[in-house]
Amino acid sequence: MSWQQRLSQELQQQQEAGLWRTRLPVTPLSGGRIRAGGKEFLHFSSNDYLGLSHHPEILSAWQQGLSQWGAGAGASGHVTGHTPAHQRLEYTLAGWLGFPRAILFQSGFAANQALIFSLAQGQDRLLADKLMHASLIEAAHLSPATLRRFRHNSLSSLTQLLRTPCDGETLIVTEGVFSMDGDQAPLAGLRQQADRSGSWLVVDDAHGLGVCGHQGRGSCSQQQIRPDILVVTFGKAVGISGAAILCGAEMADYLQQKARHLIYSTAMPPAQAVAIETALSLVASGDGLRQKLQQNIARFRQLAAELPWPLAPSESAIQPLIIGDNQAAQQLAMALRQSGIWVNAIRPPTVPPGSARLRITLSAAHLPEQIRQLAEQLYAAAR
Repeated sequence: MSWQQRLSQELQQQQEAGLWRTRLPVTPLSGGRIRAGGKEFLHFSSNDYLGLSHHPEILSAWQQGLSQWGAGAGASGHVTGHTPAHQRLEYTLAGWLGFPRAILFQSGFAANQALIFSLAQGQDRLLADKLMHASLIEAAHLSPATLRRFRHNSLSSLTQLLRTPCDGETLIVTEGVFSMDGDQAPLAGLRQQADRSGSWLVVDDAHGLGVCGHQGRGSCSQQQIRPDILVVTFGKAVGISGAAILCGAEMADYLQQKARHLIYSTAMPPAQAVAIETALSLVASGDGLRQKLQQNIARFRQLAAELPWPLAPSESAIQPLIIGDNQAAQQLAMALRQSGIWVNAIRPPTVPPGSARLRITLSAAHLPEQIRQLAEQLYAAAR
């Protein structure tokens, strides 16, 4: 089979399985809206949970950073790309989240891959939640370590895996708030398991930072534990992009020596680091935004209670409506789009087979009337 034949066959299989992915150019707008194809939509697929992506203070900080530092870093941080702007952000982030050190990355995917590839060795094992994010699962599959997955949020399943001897070291890996189900990990129990077994606990809190805990410090703050390694991203509640690994001083030094995603990648633009530092100050003082988000979550769950599709038991901004069938989920998403509401259908392999869903995400920027309109259109589609 030639390369061209292989591509054609696999693309055809993707289409026939109802798994075809498309990208459409959209223009983000403030107030929970986007524009696409000349039409404006209510937007319920963004991870901008606090509505900060258009905040004037963040935009101004980025503009000031551009004036001071230019458009890009120009090199890896190991060459000349690490500026005082990066250094300040790492220092601020570490102090705010209660860790000795923070190391910046261009994305959460890169941070997770760098962590696993640089740390895990041949005799080690990775014990990951069954619904762990693809960036960590892929890194685990490609690393020389052994990957074992425990049942979602099951401490007893993890206990069974820990009983098996390991010649190397063990990483227990979970998300704080799960990106596709919206539920939270039992972090206090996982911390106890890690301590008893001499393992390290790694928490990816991409969807918890800014939303949970004191001053929005995340899931670990909310459950009053500190993992050995914390991964946070700035593309969700912080409203920008990029990521960081929070860890001990020696672990940070190790990443600086070993993490190829860090060493061989151009650093994030310093102007972006300036904007992120401003955004973090808004997150820390954003109790009013978090309260509004919680009100919007409660409002939607109340309005959607009688829908024929089950709503996952999530108290987070992520509200999955489980449809089951791939084609039915796509059809529902398209029906909503026809009525001016943008919600994406999520299908396997992103979620388990038979659990295709609408991943509805709420924001502090949404108005009560917008949430009511979403619920009304869902009921209309059900009829």
